[in-house]
Amino acid sequence: MKNDPLLQPYTLKHLRFKNRLMLSSHEPAYCEDGMPKARYRAYHEERARAGIALTMTAGSASVSRDSPPVFNNLLVWKDEIVPWMRELTDACHEHDCKVMIQLSHLGRRTRWDKGDWLPVVTASHEREASHKAFPKRMEDWDIARIIQDYVDAAERMHAAGLDGLEIMAYGHLLDQVWSPLTNDLDGPYGGSLDNRLRMTFDILRGIRARVGDDFVLGVRYTGDESLPGGLTKDDGLAISQKLKESGLIDFLNVVRGHIDTDAGLTDVIPVQGMPSAPHLDFAGEIKSRTNFPTFQAAKIQDVATARHAIASGKLDMVGMTRAHLADPHIVAKIIAGEEERIRPCVGANYCLDRIYQGGMALCIHNPSSGRELELPHTITPAESPRRVVVVGAGPAGLEAARVAAARGHEVIVYEAAADPGGQVLLTAQTKRRHEMIQLVQWRYDECLRMGVTFHFNSYAEADTVLSAAPQVVIIATGGLPHTELLPSGNELLVSSWDIITGEVKPGNRVLIYDDAGDYAALQAAETLASHGSEVEVVCRDRHIFAEVMAMSLTPSLRLQQQHDVTFTPTWTLQSVARAEGGLQVILGSDYGSATRERRVDQVVVNHGTRPLDEVYFELREQSTNGGEVNYDDLVAGKPQSVVRNEEGSFQLFRIGDAVAARNTHAAILDALRLVRVL
Repeated sequence: MKNDPLLQPYTLKHLRFKNRLMLSSHEPAYCEDGMPKARYRAYHEERARAGIALTMTAGSASVSRDSPPVFNNLLVWKDEIVPWMRELTDACHEHDCKVMIQLSHLGRRTRWDKGDWLPVVTASHEREASHKAFPKRMEDWDIARIIQDYVDAAERMHAAGLDGLEIMAYGHLLDQVWSPLTNDLDGPYGGSLDNRLRMTFDILRGIRARVGDDFVLGVRYTGDESLPGGLTKDDGLAISQKLKESGLIDFLNVVRGHIDTDAGLTDVIPVQGMPSAPHLDFAGEIKSRTNFPTFQAAKIQDVATARHAIASGKLDMVGMTRAHLADPHIVAKIIAGEEERIRPCVGANYCLDRIYQGGMALCIHNPSSGRELELPHTITPAESPRRVVVVGAGPAGLEAARVAAARGHEVIVYEAAADPGGQVLLTAQTKRRHEMIQLVQWRYDECLRMGVTFHFNSYAEADTVLSAAPQVVIIATGGLPHTELLPSGNELLVSSWDIITGEVKPGNRVLIYDDAGDYAALQAAETLASHGSEVEVVCRDRHIFAEVMAMSLTPSLRLQQQHDVTFTPTWTLQSVARAEGGLQVILGSDYGSATRERRVDQVVVNHGTRPLDEVYFELREQSTNGGEVNYDDLVAGKPQSVVRNEEGSFQLFRIGDAVAARNTHAAILDALRLVRVL
């Protein structure tokens, strides 16, 4: 391990990093009232305790009142943030982990109807596609005010004891001023590249004068916008050199691309099915050309790639940010020689998607991330081991088995299929989502390591379960597609699962009715389009695939647009009947009596799943709790103690889609919080 490039120390100015792994600045949206309180602190401290060398907190921490957060960012323009940041910093320093923060003014990358309803400002009136606000073109007093806000914010972070900070210049105000696409200012801040960089250097000079030479400063910036008329690679190289030669900063943190559209953001921060580490070579070129400390993070999700980034000299510090959401203990496992036990990031991007969907980053693979206070990452042994029978080896069942085994229980799993995986096996049928299989493989490997007994090709009925003499039974049998949604003609419908698995041959002219808005319809559309079918996706919602967030949609929509898939929102499936040459489809509407007719040869329906719960109801009356769950105890992390039948011989629980159609994270969360106190 002494020769592992990732474990070598690195000195930057007076700071000595104990290894080369860091969390790049990111905003998990755990703050309260704009402050990094207990939840926020616990998240960073967990990763510091496990060995990360640098945690860069708070992506896009707001320096100004007119830079209102769009997803619960820190408010560093408030003096009250200082003691909260000091608590976080002190906690991480206890574990020899350095702490920095990212400061930003969002410019046009926010909305005027957030925060205090102040005008959005930038260097032109050009609207950003993603956030849709038409900005005010900055005046001289706006520029002076914002420069002062940056300097004041930096002083607060210095007072809080942080080791340094970086200012944000990709997609935010500073590089909006840099880019000829978004800067039409006159005078000292518009025109030439040097003029467009002037505001950044004014900020850096002001910060350096205020905090002194020992506080580490850097810039996270785009070295190439990859947009016609925008900043080019040559511009990026010139900017990199100018930043170095200024003598004002200590490191560069490089990205490539633009984030003003959903597709652009996804190329900067790639999701599953897209190439790993797409900007690493570019960052290496910046480092080589400038011979200056260089950091970088963008889908560096596995240890081998991170190790290569350091060993090849492309980077000095490498960010594995989403990977540390999946497993905060990466460094500890490397040091312990247990690299193969690292819980892998599968690139599902549930973390970033949840910020926009639900206001809090969550990991599809690890429900404890962001919930460190109530669901610690470490599983504690049970005082009295019991025999636990789990029916179903999908994500919920495997998580229940893993956690029960980690608690020291004897665990037996019955699975009707030949392999573990449940619905994840369906998901992994689509090539770009094949990484999802690691959700299953990691849990299965952990279960085998701890001695869990598996019975595959075993359709467990009540007698099967009872013959194992269980003390606890957990039903994780999932669900099956529900296609009975019409008064008549349901026999003419096929499910999205039928298409994805290949059980049903794709038609030539296909209408997909997506009444769930989730990945099943999305993947069915991809499968059909790739097969050459003429596809129309109809949905009741105002938006297509409403449960799939923007970044996860991007690679799929690129494929579907190439195949000319048609999207028709706000219509419902009213009837399907046989007709000459195929099927007659009548579409209705929630908005009135209007109808539309389609002639197709196949109708595919995505209407969620219904629970496979027969064995649960067969067992319920013989259980002590009758299947009842005390939700107050479940949420509070207390053991289940409901007794409805004193003559019962086992506790009985349902989890995941065996209860109701939800998603993978919900299924795994069900299992973890139930079983961790079993």
